[in-house]
Amino acid sequence: MERAKFVEHKGQQIFLMDCTDTTLDEMTQIIEECARAVRSQPEKSVLTLIVAGGSAFSADTISRLKELARDNAPYVRASAIIGVTGLYKVVFNAVSMFSKRRFYLFDSTEEAMDFLVELED
Repeated sequence: MERAKFVEHKGQQIFLMDCTDTTLDEMTQIIEECARAVRSQPEKSVLTLIVAGGSAFSADTISRLKELARDNAPYVRASAIIGVTGLYKVVFNAVSMFSKRRFYLFDSTEEAMDFLVELED
């Protein structure tokens, strides 16, 4: 799926979840692809970037996102999010609290990707 894939930035792989303007069905597909791809990698090796904004959310979607973040935790080294405003802040705060994971918030894709690849372990 084009909205959920590994991309390269400055020689490092980042798993990108492009959730902008998605339907509920598209969100489900993105979540499923993210789970499959991230969990196929070594533990604590994956950098993730979520691009939010304009997506359709339901209680089921939020529940799936919480489970995704929790179950992906062993594989993820760091996560960044862009496009989080208004209601999306509430959703991602809930996901963060449930999964006990930290998500770094940024205003641009470039800024988030630079942060992720320059992050020290």
